[in-house]
Amino acid sequence: MRFLVVEDDFTSRKLLQRILSPYGDVDVAVNGQEAVDAYKASLENEYPYDLICMDIMMPEMDGQEALKKIRQLEKAQGIPSAEESKIIMTTALDDPKNVVEAYYKGGATSYVPKPIDRQLFLQLLKNIGLIH
Repeated sequence: MRFLVVEDDFTSRKLLQRILSPYGDVDVAVNGQEAVDAYKASLENEYPYDLICMDIMMPEMDGQEALKKIRQLEKAQGIPSAEESKIIMTTALDDPKNVVEAYYKGGATSYVPKPIDRQLFLQLLKNIGLIH
């Protein structure tokens, strides 16, 4: 299993790394541009991420924009939607507009509010079939 954690906040990034590391390899990026670059590299190496956890609010390129670019890369590679990387957006914002934008328009798999609850997050991973 391969994970990418995209988070500009150090504490949130470390928490997600700790939760995910028992299940596979965890790479990190601190903004949306790094996420898109890491995703491109994973496709070129034919070893794409199973899960991307991405913050919505980040410097340089926000999570919404990075999400759209990653989905565009998948389409350009001819990856069927059933085989797309799962993307969970994380946000401290209690902001329905951003959630709707990511979830319904951007193609996110799900979203998790911060602070992240470890048990709820692991249950979500089980529900989407990433862990057992």
